[in-house]
Amino acid sequence: MPKPRIVILGGGFGGLYTARALRREFGDGAEIELVTAENYFVFQPLLPEVGAGSVTPIHATSPFRFLLKHVRVRKAIVDSVDFDAKTVTVFQGVQRRPTEISYDHLVIALGQVVDLSRTPGLAPHALTMKSLEDARRLRGHVIERLEHADITNLPEVKRGALTFTVIGGGFSGIETVGEMAELIDRSLKYYPNVSRDEIRIIVLEFADKILAEMPDTLRAYAQKQLEKRGVEIRLNTGIASATGTQITTTAGDLIDTRTVVATIGNAPAPVVARMDLPLTQGRIAVARDLSVPDRGNVWSLGDCALIPMKDGAEARGDFAPPTAQFAVREAKQLAANIARAARAEATRPFAYTSKGAMASLGARRGVADVMGVRLTGFLAWLLWRAYYVAFLPGFPAKVWVLSHWVLDWVTPRSLVNLKSHTPPAARHIHYRAGDRIYEQGNRADGFYTVIEGAVEITTETPQPGQPASRRVGPGGHFGERMVLGATRRVATARAAEDTIVMVLDREEFMKLADAIPPFRSYFEDHLTEKGLDWPETAGRSNAAE
Repeated sequence: MPKPRIVILGGGFGGLYTARALRREFGDGAEIELVTAENYFVFQPLLPEVGAGSVTPIHATSPFRFLLKHVRVRKAIVDSVDFDAKTVTVFQGVQRRPTEISYDHLVIALGQVVDLSRTPGLAPHALTMKSLEDARRLRGHVIERLEHADITNLPEVKRGALTFTVIGGGFSGIETVGEMAELIDRSLKYYPNVSRDEIRIIVLEFADKILAEMPDTLRAYAQKQLEKRGVEIRLNTGIASATGTQITTTAGDLIDTRTVVATIGNAPAPVVARMDLPLTQGRIAVARDLSVPDRGNVWSLGDCALIPMKDGAEARGDFAPPTAQFAVREAKQLAANIARAARAEATRPFAYTSKGAMASLGARRGVADVMGVRLTGFLAWLLWRAYYVAFLPGFPAKVWVLSHWVLDWVTPRSLVNLKSHTPPAARHIHYRAGDRIYEQGNRADGFYTVIEGAVEITTETPQPGQPASRRVGPGGHFGERMVLGATRRVATARAAEDTIVMVLDREEFMKLADAIPPFRSYFEDHLTEKGLDWPETAGRSNAAE
């Protein structure tokens, strides 16, 4: 008989460990293929440490081709699944050509994505902690805020730069804030104009407790330790809205901050949402044996699957938590069930009891609940590190991470920021009423179009015949002098009310003008009305400078 073809979508804990378990179950008796957007596995529990610089990004990863011997790895983007034809369509290669992959068994392990759209302003202004790039960006962002605070002469700017806010008091949020606080504390001696009492670190948690899965004694210890290190923990408090300089809490408080890290807002991946699958709570509703009902030979596990732990779990909410500990055990059970299905045997339900939970608090402190034994402090932190070194897939990753941790004990954290995050060339920015967008004399770095709200433009030295101030509403624009090559602003712009603007940098503006004649004609006429001439050098050659 032909070998069964088993296709796994997704390269997180569920996908990787399913591929490994299938290889052990089938040996050479099956064709196993992993489809993944990246060619490396990210060990997500280490992301907070990557964000704090105690582990480098590359050493929190391992190439799939090292980890999965005799498993085909296809680097591609999943587009859709035809369950009737038993094919998956992916986009692959430089030209993103659509390619169909056939399967006999399909495993969906695509995880979840971050969706912050329900909170006004949060998506464009928040940092997330879901990917390796997120962690790398957080480290660079924190260092940039310290650099800025060290040189600015504006008290309000310094206050915002030195206020760091984390949304969410679960494991990800608490570990992120603990590591971020350690990075800041260990870096301050290199910034003579920044003192520790100017630093403000805040955790906002909508529930009435942090680390909800932990026993009360460990939660209390974690909160006390963080507060001793200057971290403010606000319970029963969420975020209502955000701008580039402030957030509003659900309690109505305004917090001046240039750093918002969101560890909330999980949602199904768009490709999963497009599949004709039963979704409950945004996750694929599977049977207890991890199969998808009414979809022959389709299985799911990990964060994207809602896995009942007992019969009638829907009534009690008894589902497997979306953690790495459970995903690894789910993978083993799923592989065994696929092997049983291939032999026409009855599958078995997934059953597993958590062995406990651990969290690092930074500064060599942690909490751990392991098989009923509760530990705190240095011993818990040491156990956390030992567990994750053992858990890391691949011997090289274990060696590199362990060596970095040892060096981190005896050497200062590096403050090198090789590449700061570059915002998109076209982006939305939210401003609260009264926020300064730019002021006269600032560097000209964007062309603005008002989407919602209104902006007041004022100048101290108006041109003859021009008003000293004007109001720009939806559809209006300002900052046109950037088009002429101006390097400084000749006016001050403030949000007259809560406002959303779209910003284009000069290069992108010129590309549009070069490619779309009506766009260019409109702005040529607009500048003529203001007594200005379209620059002769504008267009393709100018944009390429």
